[in-house]
Amino acid sequence: MGYWASMRAPELLQRLIRFNTVNPPGNEGEALSFLRGLLDEAGWQTEILAKVPERPNLVARLSGAAPGPTLALISHVDTVPADPDEWTRDPWSGEVVEGYVWGRGALDMKDQVASETAACLALAESGWRPAGGDLLLVVAADEETGAHFGAKWLCEVMPDKVRCDWVVNEGAGEMVEFGGRKFFTLSVGEKGTFRFTIRASGTAGHGSIPGVGDNALLKLAPALAALHRQPPRESTPDTDRFLERLLGHVPEDLDTALAEIREADELLADLLADPMLGVTLAPTMAKASSRENVIPSKAEIVVDCRTPPGMTGEEALERIERVIGRGEWEITFNDPVAGNRSDYGGPLAEALEEWSDMIEPGAGVLPLVMPGFSDSHWFRKAFGATVYGFCPQSAMGLAETKQLVHGANERVAVADVELMENLFTWLPPRLLGTAR
Repeated sequence: MGYWASMRAPELLQRLIRFNTVNPPGNEGEALSFLRGLLDEAGWQTEILAKVPERPNLVARLSGAAPGPTLALISHVDTVPADPDEWTRDPWSGEVVEGYVWGRGALDMKDQVASETAACLALAESGWRPAGGDLLLVVAADEETGAHFGAKWLCEVMPDKVRCDWVVNEGAGEMVEFGGRKFFTLSVGEKGTFRFTIRASGTAGHGSIPGVGDNALLKLAPALAALHRQPPRESTPDTDRFLERLLGHVPEDLDTALAEIREADELLADLLADPMLGVTLAPTMAKASSRENVIPSKAEIVVDCRTPPGMTGEEALERIERVIGRGEWEITFNDPVAGNRSDYGGPLAEALEEWSDMIEPGAGVLPLVMPGFSDSHWFRKAFGATVYGFCPQSAMGLAETKQLVHGANERVAVADVELMENLFTWLPPRLLGTAR
């Protein structure tokens, strides 16, 4: 075996960070060719699949001795940009300093790419093969800008290449402590993205004579002021399970439950609990006159709206209008995508609960819904697969990781990368068995 094939996940992560895969433009090809070479050498069946040659995806398969379910470990190798002037260290150095691997993508999500790949290499090199079914490794392009060349394209255009029953992806896995108990978070779904634009029209005029024009921007003032509020909170089976597991009891109402969480851990309330409890609205962009002395005849506000899994556009609009009412404007959704989810339970959930208790005796699993969006969506939509976001971390907590993802000085604890590798080495034999 070659030098890199024998490397563990932390060293592999260092190497991956040194491939600059900022998206756009992505430039994922060199990193994926490197990974493909390692997997080919270890005995995997690999393919490079691409909508356009410069935006490839790597799909690798280890087939079992008999038919059975397919477990997919998925990830993406593209990253958001990084401004070196804002960093203490080179964002593409992959340096290890005081127990941390530094660089863009260290947490989102080259750590998981490295740990899944290292685990897959170790399993194949050991001679392991599934007793039944297949183990699939999918390293995609273009997740950060919509997956049009990545997972979305794979699932819609090349479904037979990535069809699967169980999927593990990014989205959760941090350990949290609450009420004297430890939990590994696990994402069962993602909220929908129903971003919308509020537009108003008026009549242009000279800024020195306000009474002459009909100022479109002022027509949006009531809507913008109303967006200080959020729609009423709503429960779902996922929020009910989250609150009951976390609090140890069924809460009387959502406001009381959130207050109880916030009193004990404000960060956990703000980052995990509150965004789950219904539709959220955040105005993010505004546009009006192009000149400082012209009263605008057109004005618009863009609002980032996130909705619980399964909510339709009609239902979202009803929640929006509860907040802003109706006025001299029109609302248009911008490329809406309904969220989706997987039921919590079955073999994959049982295995992850078993691993959590094995690694941290007494630790539970805390299922939640992500406020953001990931490639998990496309695999649920295409195959009805059970898809969970679970990449475990215990050395770094929520307070540390959340500010570093997409931020300056992104880094991950070496101990956490080793923990991830432990899971991804243990999980396939647990679910797929071992061929005799």
